[in-house]
Formats: sequence, structure tokens, C-alpha cells
Amino acid sequence: MPQAVAATVAEHIRDGSEGPGSTQAPGSDFAPLLKAVRGQGLLERRTGWYAAGIAVNLVALGAVVTGMFLLGDTWWNLLLALPLALLWTRTAFYGHDAGHAQITVGRKAGRVVGLVHANLLLGMNEAWWNDKHVRHHANPNHVDKDPDVGVGALVWTQKQAAQREGFARWLTRNQARLFFPMLLLEGIALKIYGFQFLLRQPVRERALSGLLLTGHLALYAALLLTVMSPGKALVFALVHHALFGLHLGMAFAPNHKGMEMPDPDGDRWGHLQRQVLTSRNVRGAFLTDWLLGGLNYQIEHHLFPSMPRPHLRLAQPLVKAHCAAIGMPYAETGIVESYRQALRHMHEVGEPLR
Repeated sequence: MPQAVAATVAEHIRDGSEGPGSTQAPGSDFAPLLKAVRGQGLLERRTGWYAAGIAVNLVALGAVVTGMFLLGDTWWNLLLALPLALLWTRTAFYGHDAGHAQITVGRKAGRVVGLVHANLLLGMNEAWWNDKHVRHHANPNHVDKDPDVGVGALVWTQKQAAQREGFARWLTRNQARLFFPMLLLEGIALKIYGFQFLLRQPVRERALSGLLLTGHLALYAALLLTVMSPGKALVFALVHHALFGLHLGMAFAPNHKGMEMPDPDGDRWGHLQRQVLTSRNVRGAFLTDWLLGGLNYQIEHHLFPSMPRPHLRLAQPLVKAHCAAIGMPYAETGIVESYRQALRHMHEVGEPLR
């Protein structure tokens, strides 16, 4: 099961190894950092923090829904699509953390949290997300192993670009300027991917996931059609999903695009090298941390995927100091620059086709 795999990988990192099949030696560059982080209690779960955050998020979602009913059948309801999209992204962050076994001690409890937040509240199959995300964490930016840099609507290497034909070739030529507009479709795409993944799930899991995904669609449609006329409901749904996809995509886009991509035929990188060199941190104050869900500390998150999100910023000084001590580059930039670097990489990938 993807949830079990996610929890297993998280526990391997918690114990100081790289995961199944790891050959990391006890004296590796990662071992002293792991010892320092564990010594400060940064791998301990923050159940109370998560419980409070989830409760606040649910209350806020309820407040937006209440506001929709109070406004009624009016175009002014479109204004509430923005806060609802922001809160859906918070919901996605909690689902993400549940998949990394950050929230609960038991795997079953963690899966319940993931199912409620992803499948029921967002209509996004948590099994699909965990399957893809675990493979990404195991080999970030590896063109043969990381699904996030595989060939899709976008491509990430000039070798991938050279194989594009027809409309896909035009898309690759212009992918840098089309990136943000394409994110407007991501909210709907996530639902489609989730339903497609049902066919790959065992029968019992498929039934539960399918029931929750269908329940989400029914509840969402019932809410909109109860409050608004069909025309307004359709426009609201499109605007809401566009904003959700844009915000979620902008939260994840700065993390790896334009960073090192391991040579599939080259030497095998150790855990520290594999996670640090392929990841980028985004500097910022409270607002940046909130908008990006704390995942702007992406290097720390990749080194310690089971570390609770509020501890990532606390681990950063330890990680930066350790990287400096061993001479390993540590990428950190502002939020605007992070997008610029990612877009520049996409532009360079499509350059031979122009």
C-alpha cells in the first residue's frame, strides 16, 4: 500500500538510513547531522500542533461555506473562491504531512487523516499522491526514477525535448511562458489523476478511495448548486479550482526545478548529496512560510521527510552549518528568484526547438 511505503521510508530516514536497499555506512556525512537533529528532539512528532492547525483549518473552511450561504445566489460569491482555494491548499499540506507519517504514531491513524484531507475534502486520491511522492523523495530530479521530472505536459531535459512532436513540440518551445497558465488546470487534473489511479489499487482500497472521491464530488456539487444557480456554480467551480491549482503549484514549483539532476549513468549519490543538491530553499518571513506551507525549507524536508513541518525551520541552521563544514553547496534564494531560476531552466530545455 502506498501509505505503508511512505511510512516505511519515513521510518528508515528517522533511523538514519536512506531507505530500503540503502548502502549508507554508519560513518557517512549524513550520520553526524542526523545525530545532531535527533539530539534536539526535532524528529519528535508535534501532535498538538497538528491537531490545533487542523481544527483551525476546518473551522475556517466552515466559515467560508457559511459565508457562501449568507451571500446566496450572487456573483459576489466568486470573491470567496480565493479564501477557499487558500484553505484547500492548507488542507493539501496536512494530507502531504500525513503521507510522510509526520502527524500520528500509528499508520492507520495517519492514513485516516490522509483520506479525510485528500480524498474527502479535496477529491484528490491520497494513494496516487503517496505513490508518486514517495518515488520522488527516493530519487529527486532523477529522470528515470522521479515521476516529477518524467515526460508529461512539460519536460525537464533537452533529451526529453528532442523527442517531442506536433503540439507537444510547440508546448515545449513555449513551456516557460505557459507554466503559470498551465497551473490553472492543475486543480482539475489532480482529480482526474486520482480517479485514474483507482484501477491500480487493490479492490478493498479502490472501493474506499472511490467512495470518498465520489462523495467529495457529490458534496461539492450539492454545496454549489444549493447556494447558486447552475451557471454561477460552474463559474465558481472553475475559478476556485484554477486558484487552487495555481497556489498549490506555486508552493511546489520552487523546490527542485532548475536544480541538479543526477546522471542516471553516473555514480550513485549518498542520501545527503542526493537530497541537498537537488533541492532549493526559499527565504522569507512569516508570510512566505505560510504561503508555501513551510515546505520552502525543502532541503530539510528532503533530508528528514518524517520531521514535522514546524521543525523544518528549526533544523535549518544545523543543516546549513553541516553543509558548510563539509563543503557541500546549500541553495537558498528569495521567492521571486526561485521562480526565475525554475522558469529559466524550462526555457533552456526548450531552446533547441526554437
